[in-house]
Amino acid sequence: MSKSTTYVSHEPDENGVVNWSEQENKTWASLLKEQKTLLQGRACNEYLDGLALLDLPTEYIPQLADINSVLKETTGWQVKEVPSLINFDEFFRLLANKQFPVATFIRSNEEFDYLQEPDIFHEIFGHCPLLTNPAFAHFTHTYGKLGYAASKEDRAYLARLYWFTVEFGLVDTVDGPRVYGGGILSSPGETIYALGSDKCEHLPMKPLDALRTPYRIDIMQPIYYMLESFDSLFDIAEMDLMSLVNQAKKLGLFEPKFLPKTKQAS
Repeated sequence: MSKSTTYVSHEPDENGVVNWSEQENKTWASLLKEQKTLLQGRACNEYLDGLALLDLPTEYIPQLADINSVLKETTGWQVKEVPSLINFDEFFRLLANKQFPVATFIRSNEEFDYLQEPDIFHEIFGHCPLLTNPAFAHFTHTYGKLGYAASKEDRAYLARLYWFTVEFGLVDTVDGPRVYGGGILSSPGETIYALGSDKCEHLPMKPLDALRTPYRIDIMQPIYYMLESFDSLFDIAEMDLMSLVNQAKKLGLFEPKFLPKTKQAS
């Protein structure tokens, strides 16, 4: 979650409708067209099934009420309009109540391929299809409840697990590795990189390892953790995750696979 942003969310009108500009709708249409093409043979079937259920408009940004009607019928989740940035208390509170936060702004053309902040394309296209899936919905709900009750220190460890699952997770399939993390699914650049680059590692998902793995939000990821199967998200949600957090704190973090931000090569 970024500490600052240049983006400002749109306020809905008295009917709860967000009035998007022509340019913003064009950005949505361009992103949707490119990602739908890129994700063939790259996204997991569970995601593609959810995408079909949502039936997102191709020429304009959907209203949140349209997304909510589908989520309510599948897993009981809802999306909730929020400002560009919310604090962690509010983030975890929403997830604990089966409400997924969606900031009502969309990226600029300059950040078309990858955006650090979660815009509406990231949240709706990247995450909402899988919120129709019981395993993903259960994992996200469990994560929200644990995070809402956790200390600030423990939340930092839980954030790493979320990063390497919900945001940048891969899953093994009979057809090879596939993407389910919304941070990849909503990024044209990272979609290609995550499955096609020799500069990153694919490691088996071990929750304790994920809790101990540092990450940066402003680079292509050097490590992706891969589930054995999509339903193993159920198994992770049923683990004693706070006990694993305590183990991770005792063991300490792994050595980062990247340079500190100030030392990155230009």
